[in-house]
Amino acid sequence: MDDSSRPGTVERFALVGPGRAGTALSLALVTCGVTAVSVAGRASDAASTRRVAGLLGARAVPVEGAGDDAELVIVATPDDEIAAAARRLAPSLAPGALVLHLSGARSLHELEDVARLRPDVQVGSLHPLQSLPEGPIGSTRLRGSWCAVDGPPAVERVALTLGMRPFRIDESARVGYHAAACHASNHVVALMGAVERLAAGAGVPFEAFLPLVRATLDNVSELGPTDALTGPVARGDATTVAAHLRSLPAPERDAYRALAEAALRLTDGEDRAELRELLLGSEVFA
Repeated sequence: MDDSSRPGTVERFALVGPGRAGTALSLALVTCGVTAVSVAGRASDAASTRRVAGLLGARAVPVEGAGDDAELVIVATPDDEIAAAARRLAPSLAPGALVLHLSGARSLHELEDVARLRPDVQVGSLHPLQSLPEGPIGSTRLRGSWCAVDGPPAVERVALTLGMRPFRIDESARVGYHAAACHASNHVVALMGAVERLAAGAGVPFEAFLPLVRATLDNVSELGPTDALTGPVARGDATTVAAHLRSLPAPERDAYRALAEAALRLTDGEDRAELRELLLGSEVFA
């Protein structure tokens, strides 16, 4: 494979944190012809570290040695562990190496100790705006996905090599961006859990609702959230919403009420006084 398919001059990389996101990104880099040289986890002999190292054809090493012989080091630990892991690997980094973290909520401040200890290296971040399951499926989902990047131009080159669509956001907006990502992924899953529970209570297969979900997402994509909204809130049908609230168990009712209120915000400018009172008032449904 010629060098034009690689992220700049990067030929070798290391992974610190063999979880879903780090493994997916690493597998995608290997597919692009970049060599994985080492994998570090909580311990070099941990089963997860050895498994991902074997998958990538790399060495399992302690964090302190992860930077050896790598032009790119991916720090894919949990957010609270990024700074500590980066400090531990700093002495092993090769001059000119690029250290990337994959957090969506954290800024480059997590790597400020690396920048201070090793002014001869570069630091950046790349957050895939994608849901990445276990195994090779995650790596295939990266191509065509958007990603939030920060740091030098080399970070964009990594993203473009992987077929991703990089964008930059202000540091002050980063946590809000990540909250939106949680809505788009985690909270959709939580919502579908509620659908599954209510469907079971009604004796309807959960699978029966999936075409509705897919069509709704298609509508949002084509029309935008406001114009895609249908159902009783869009119609101003307070009677049906009240009946729903009365029928639901308390935990499901709280979620329904909060989401119906969010739907009501999409109808701003329309007369929904009865619905507004129902959803924002203090009425208790026994």
